[in-house]
Amino acid sequence: MRLFVFGASGGLGAQVLDQALGSGHRVTAVARTPESIPGHARLTILPGNVLEPHGWRRVLAGHDAVLSCLGSADRRPTTVYSQGMTGIIAAMRDSGVRRLTCVTSASLSLPPTAPLSRRLLIGGVVRPLYRHVYTDMTKMEDVVTTSDLDWTIVRPPKLTDGELTRQYRTAANQHLPRPRTLSRADLAHYMLNHLDDQASRRSIIEISR
Repeated sequence: MRLFVFGASGGLGAQVLDQALGSGHRVTAVARTPESIPGHARLTILPGNVLEPHGWRRVLAGHDAVLSCLGSADRRPTTVYSQGMTGIIAAMRDSGVRRLTCVTSASLSLPPTAPLSRRLLIGGVVRPLYRHVYTDMTKMEDVVTTSDLDWTIVRPPKLTDGELTRQYRTAANQHLPRPRTLSRADLAHYMLNHLDDQASRRSIIEISR
């Protein structure tokens, strides 16, 4: 496949690139720090920013899917998720690319059955601390779910730098019981290996070990 990847210089993006290239895909990667990405014969690196589509939208046509690994660890107000995704979707429509996979967080929606300790941690500590990030992630999900694309939103738990195991659980449009941490490698594996999965299209997927 020909894949177009945003957030390629981040931890998840690096895993997506490594596994995609290892599987024989051709990849175009948009990265703010392109010098951090090793070169490869099937990799085209575009220095750029998702918020500045003039630098990348002209080369989007002809790709089979877009994978968004956008992320922000900044606690200040951000629009990188919502505004960035608005630009991505507009460019996909103009270019005739329909398949989109993006990542938010399992902490956006906790089930009523979640343990009290988890609800206190997420609701009392994590969400208030990163309230701007969660607000913008929610806006991004709204932008994606109201589009006419073949989208998948993946909601992982806390991510780690653990090894690729290929062992994880998923749930479509419902909560996953007893979520645990998940390696970025396994998240990347799911994203790449379910691009052709019809059951994941226009679905919100929770994933965990």
